[in-house]
Amino acid sequence: MNKYKYYLFDLDGTISESALGIRESLENAIKSMGKPLPNLDDYTLYIGPPLLDTFRNICRFNEEESARGVEIYREYYNTKGKLVNKLYDGIDRVLAELKNSGAKLAVCSSKYEKFAEEITELLGVHDMFDAICGSTLDGSRKDKKDLIPYAVERLGGSLENDRKDTVMIGDTWFDTKGARLCGVDFVGVEYGYGDLESMKKEGGRVFVKTTAELLDVLTK
Repeated sequence: MNKYKYYLFDLDGTISESALGIRESLENAIKSMGKPLPNLDDYTLYIGPPLLDTFRNICRFNEEESARGVEIYREYYNTKGKLVNKLYDGIDRVLAELKNSGAKLAVCSSKYEKFAEEITELLGVHDMFDAICGSTLDGSRKDKKDLIPYAVERLGGSLENDRKDTVMIGDTWFDTKGARLCGVDFVGVEYGYGDLESMKKEGGRVFVKTTAELLDVLTK
């Protein structure tokens, strides 16, 4: 039995293991601009937040440089980076169980929406979702507080009426904060790239270590 009507899934670190492709694309953009490479070993710093914020905060780029960095990143990611990607073990079963039970599912990612569409196709789970929701080319709709209501609307509901029937599933504080600001439940996955303590600081209370645990929490 479903606990919710609308299930919103983050993509990177929740559905797919994508860190290497993201890092490779980020390194290429920084090198292409002739900038020194920062330490990118800590995935929590740049997997989850919007790409523009990564160039501003991690690379210390100004606004113009950040915008150019995003362009170069996307060019590389579109042809090479997105291919370095695979599903987390068991997540396909989670999606199938929810879908078969009549729930409505959406990807809710700060990733450019076109890339999110293509990646779910590559991973073979595109048809599990009723909507694929991501950011726009101009950087708008990049925060989860904006993406969550957009995703609920794409699924046929409204945040105003369906808060209690909506859950956000993700692996970073960025997901947790968005859920808190929108007043929807949140389930944090510890198998991703985020940090447990940072999710707790943003109000996260429910966490799972595996996809099997995730299925139990979402349905029982």
